[in-house]
Amino acid sequence: MTLAALDFDQLVQFYQKLLNQKPNPYISSVYAEFQLKGLNLGIFKPKASHQQEFANSFGSGMSLCLEVENIEDAIAHLTIMGYPPTGDLTLASHGKEIYAYDPDGNRLILHQGLSKILNL
Repeated sequence: MTLAALDFDQLVQFYQKLLNQKPNPYISSVYAEFQLKGLNLGIFKPKASHQQEFANSFGSGMSLCLEVENIEDAIAHLTIMGYPPTGDLTLASHGKEIYAYDPDGNRLILHQGLSKILNL
């Protein structure tokens, strides 16, 4: 999965703090990649000739769902970072979840599975 970022440094710093890891590989102002279990999250800065097509990602249908160990800790972490989740914490058939947004307006779904809630 990759995200385009016109403000590359801001988005890389956000995910570095959120995921508590440095990107690897990392090419300054060009590309950063975070290694997650079962997923590589890449962030790239579009070339000048393509920036317009990525200029308005707000309201896109894309959501990045991140499974967390403890949803309350994840909410606190995002809030401290200055990006508090929106809406209420909900209980779905698959566990607890809440929405948040990264600096570019990409929706994050923080999810704590039932097995973590029930300590299975």
